[in-house]
This record gives sequence, C-alpha cells and structure tokens, in this order.
Amino acid sequence: MGTVFKAPKDLLSNIGAQLGQTDWFEITQERINQFAEATGDYQWIHIDEEQAKQGPFGATIAHGYLTLSLTNMFLPEIISVENISMGINYGVNKVRFPAPVPSGSKVRFSAMLQDVTEIPGGVQAVIVITAEVEGSEKPACVVESVTRYLD
Repeated sequence: MGTVFKAPKDLLSNIGAQLGQTDWFEITQERINQFAEATGDYQWIHIDEEQAKQGPFGATIAHGYLTLSLTNMFLPEIISVENISMGINYGVNKVRFPAPVPSGSKVRFSAMLQDVTEIPGGVQAVIVITAEVEGSEKPACVVESVTRYLD
C-alpha cells in the first residue's frame, strides 16, 4: 500500500514520488463527539445532529482539525523509512480544508513527497497529504506535513 525507504537519504532521490494511499476509513459521529470532548469544540455543526440536519451540509460534519489529526495516524501506512533512530513530526507548512467530512462518510489519505533536504543527522521531508471523501469531487484536507527522519 505504501512506500518503504531503506534509509533517510533514499528520500533525496525520490522528490515528486507518489507514496501510496490508505484504505477507506469511516468517520463516525462517536469519533466526532470524542474529538469535541478532547478539544472543547462543541459547535453545533459537529455535535447537534438535529440542528445540523437544517444546516448547510444536511448533517453533522467532522472538525477540520479532526481530519488533520488523522494524517498522523495514517502517514505510517503511506510511508515507512527504515534504519532511523527517530522520526519527528516537525510541523506543517500549509493546511487547507476545501470540503466538509459529513458524519458517516469515508475518507482515505494519499501522499506525495514534495521536498527533501539534508539536515544534521538526517533529512527533512515535506509530504503533501490529501484526505479524500468518498463521493466528493473536492478533497477534505490538504496538508504540507514536515517530518524529520534521523539516522
């Protein structure tokens, strides 16, 4: 499903490579409610199913940051770098949420290796991760994730 690199320096010669995609994953109302509880974001569009039916999407939707947070769960399915002492989530350069993720819908994640630079002790990779919603023309989330892979 994903791409395996034998060492961090192997990423340097693969800039622009498509890394793979995950299986479909259902975004349940329970997960949305748990995210609301964890973050304190109780906006009605996420948790009030009755009011959300009358809202712009006809149902509750996942928090954008819930979708973003799932990239960390699925990134290891898409890319694996062997022979490292550590992988560090270094941050993000850019995040966009072009389309909502309705409760009960399915998402999957794909990634492309946008850039790689050498850093002391390893490499820093910029990986563009796209969250696709089943049946939607627009992606739900596009993020430029920055990861450091240390020797």
